[in-house]
Amino acid sequence: MGWKAAEKLIRHWKILRGDNVMIIRGKDKGETGTVKRVVRSQNRVIVEGKNLVKKHIKGGEVHAGGIFTVEAPLHVSNVQVLDPVTGKPCKVGSRYLEDGTKVRVARGIGASGSIIPRPEILKIRTSPRPIVAGPKDTPMDLVLDKTYDAKTGKGMPDL
Repeated sequence: MGWKAAEKLIRHWKILRGDNVMIIRGKDKGETGTVKRVVRSQNRVIVEGKNLVKKHIKGGEVHAGGIFTVEAPLHVSNVQVLDPVTGKPCKVGSRYLEDGTKVRVARGIGASGSIIPRPEILKIRTSPRPIVAGPKDTPMDLVLDKTYDAKTGKGMPDL
């Protein structure tokens, strides 16, 4: 990607993984689906089961080759989030509730103005956190060891 394309990257994303969206342009126009993946470096989203293309994959020692049907990414401007009340595509805005929490709301002509909930799938991590300490992790007893005392100046390096 060139530097011109990097200037036009979306900074504040309104479409999240797990959102129900409608495709508003392209060969699958009018169809709805769930966002499977968000590719922020290219301003694109992959909608589950939509924008299917044929891909030729060369065979190797481990896997067989052939022609496979895969989901191609769509530009983010070609999809819109569905309003949870009306079921129609709408723009997404943000508001603060009385208790101070930030929520997404449906905006636009014919939109209900209702709250668009955050998808539950966002709470599930794509890659699990490591449970066992690895070879490069610092042992816990060294982390908790006190090496500097502010009152006595013990542990202060000689500069």
